[in-house]
Amino acid sequence: MSFETIHLEERETGIYLLTVNRPKQLNALSPQVLYEIAAAVAEVAGRSDARVLMLTGAGDKAFVAGADIAAMSSMTPIEGREFALKGHATLRALELAPFPVIALVNGFALGGGCELALACDWIVASDKAVFGQPEVNLGICPGFGGTQRLARVVGKSMALELVCTGRQVKADEALKIGLANHVVAADALLEQGLKLARMVAQKGPVAVKMSKHLVQRGQDIDLANANAMEADVFGFLCATDDRREGMDAFLAKRPAKFAGR
Repeated sequence: MSFETIHLEERETGIYLLTVNRPKQLNALSPQVLYEIAAAVAEVAGRSDARVLMLTGAGDKAFVAGADIAAMSSMTPIEGREFALKGHATLRALELAPFPVIALVNGFALGGGCELALACDWIVASDKAVFGQPEVNLGICPGFGGTQRLARVVGKSMALELVCTGRQVKADEALKIGLANHVVAADALLEQGLKLARMVAQKGPVAVKMSKHLVQRGQDIDLANANAMEADVFGFLCATDDRREGMDAFLAKRPAKFAGR
């Protein structure tokens, strides 16, 4: 599939890089960008070799500086709600992807950009990254899940502070409050992402897929049922070829060759 506002490439076997490619607009999220991100995730999910998706923004100024304010400024209430729902659907696609999605935040990740990063499974930030939910400055609230995902990542009180003040957070503070997993020099961002992606790609694909599912799904249910779900998945994985290969390789002291089944 061809895209106009994003670029999708396979960097290494099973490791894909999705770049929001609107540098002149600081990679702002328009309805078309949201549609193309969702389409790209679906395309990668349809590839049997897919192991990891990395997501970043073009240029050195912004990951995604926010939603397209020019497009939003004339929206009616119904159009605004539909735009928010489109954003929710796209970000949910990232959460439901059958592989880890790593955000490589290379600059401003504000508003919809922060929400996009939060929908990824973890965040690697450059030392030039800046995060924030500044929607209150425009008389609106976050619309793509920012009030919900941010609170789940940094806690309710910190999320309320950031959402209600619109205060921006630099990379070092993002790391301190648990918003970012890693902070690296700007010129090392992609390599750090690839390093983590390679680690994931070497593991059992079915195990990685189900581990992501357990963590994502378990957030929404009580601990007892979440643990029961984990036990069921553990039992399921014991029947896979990957389990047999992984344990045989461990006992034979050789690298495992996983087949993803």
